[in-house]
Amino acid sequence: MNIEKYPVLVVDDEESIRRLLEKELAGTNREIVKAADASEAIDKVRGRSFDVIIMDLRLPDTSDLDLLIKVRDASPCTEVIMITGHGDIDTAVEAMKLGAYDFIAKPFNLDRLDLLVEKAHQRSRLSVENRLLRHSASYDQGPVKFIGNSKAVRDIQFLINKVAPADIPVLITGESGAGKDVVANAIHNRSTRAGNPMIIKNCASLQKELARSELFGHVKGSFTGAGESQEGLVSYAHQGTLFLDEIGELSLDVQASLLRLLETQTYRRVGEKEERRVNIRFLFATNRNLGEEVKTGRFNEAFYHRINVFNIAIPSLKERKEDLPLLVDFFLTKLSPEGTTYRMVQGAMDCVLDYDWPGNVRELRNVIERSIILGENGIITKRCLPHELVVEAERSEASITLESVEKKHIFKMLDFHNGNRRKTADALGISRKTLYRKMTHYQSQ
Repeated sequence: MNIEKYPVLVVDDEESIRRLLEKELAGTNREIVKAADASEAIDKVRGRSFDVIIMDLRLPDTSDLDLLIKVRDASPCTEVIMITGHGDIDTAVEAMKLGAYDFIAKPFNLDRLDLLVEKAHQRSRLSVENRLLRHSASYDQGPVKFIGNSKAVRDIQFLINKVAPADIPVLITGESGAGKDVVANAIHNRSTRAGNPMIIKNCASLQKELARSELFGHVKGSFTGAGESQEGLVSYAHQGTLFLDEIGELSLDVQASLLRLLETQTYRRVGEKEERRVNIRFLFATNRNLGEEVKTGRFNEAFYHRINVFNIAIPSLKERKEDLPLLVDFFLTKLSPEGTTYRMVQGAMDCVLDYDWPGNVRELRNVIERSIILGENGIITKRCLPHELVVEAERSEASITLESVEKKHIFKMLDFHNGNRRKTADALGISRKTLYRKMTHYQSQ
């Protein structure tokens, strides 16, 4: 079994120390990277993420705590262990006030250092996980799989299974609430990156002036209000998947930055000159017609072609009504209080089937959640459904009934007049043009 190694950077100007720490700290779960001075260390930190850095307090090309400050600015989730001499204890204590995890004095107690590295690694991972939770906690994941047996759903499942392991960008299109997030989750969970983070962001929630900062991160002082350096979503998605919903809401300049990231897997934080490298799988979603947005100049054409390598179009719920009973059962099971089973009577289900669901699956979920609250003894009737839904269904039913009566009467009159359309139109009190239109409509049914 392959064990993913976490990276540890050792910074010391003495080659013998670097070799010793590499030999003693390397293991099945650690990768040791070495740097001889502060300049080389900063280059490595800006090129990749490190969980733990072990650095000598005194380096020839920097003052005592300058490298620590730069590392904490460049990588806030990295934990730093300082190597000190016996005369540097006061400075080491000051380093901890500036964010260092701990310090260890020369000569080394290697067992203690090994334990410190492991604890620092765990703290670094916890810090990253907390930041990931903050970004994803407010995002409603919905169903964990695409529910239904219709041909449309089977086609979508086929596409998901084919593209999931391909590690290419995917553009998911469809109306709001149709289940674009469900498809994105399914692609990630069936990909080779399933064990790594999936970072989710709805671009409509990004403030225009802060979008670049939230996506790419920023360095301290790069703009008004940037009191400290911050990692962006791109950094958290390293080795995993970045899913950007409502991609059409992004400004053209941010689209251009994302295009460069897609093509090179490199980016810069706001206010930073050095490039950082990542390894990310990209998923995008939109309810807009991006082809039309390109024509009007509201969407970057090159970016559109780059993200539209593989498209999955999700039909609206009214286009797959045969899936409604399964979806209703799914939400009744998912949303019912523990120990309680709810069922929907046929009259209420007829209303659900007659309604067009402009809000798609999201609207259906909300209706079922409301119905469970109003249901009695585990039964959901028409009285539990929203008034507008019942009225719309009854209106649809009435329309169908009147249409069937009209159809029957027209063809009865045609038969009475031996197929003579002029006489039939006169008898019905309508023009021949109207009669032809109605006949064509009813014959196509």
